[in-house]
Amino acid sequence: MEIILHAHHAEVSESLRAQAEAAITRIARRVTRVADAIVRFVGDGETRRVEIVLHRARHRELFVHADARAFAPALSAAVHRLERQVSRVRRSRRVPTDGDRIE
Repeated sequence: MEIILHAHHAEVSESLRAQAEAAITRIARRVTRVADAIVRFVGDGETRRVEIVLHRARHRELFVHADARAFAPALSAAVHRLERQVSRVRRSRRVPTDGDRIE
């Protein structure tokens, strides 16, 4: 899996880049067939935005974004939203087993 970090009108520290890569790698392990991920740091005006796109082979891509005054809280919020989206995708694709009750 390839992780692309893109900064648009923004200065992003190496530690924040490493934090983004680690979070994407951790989340990608929970999803099947992740082709690549793009993390965009956008710094237009006073608001800082982090956008994350997770491309999956033969599936719909997952997209989240978050705004904050600084990149660290925006990244944290975007990662949290992506984790929630991944858990919803995994739940919807879960196959019932004999122990599950379907009513």
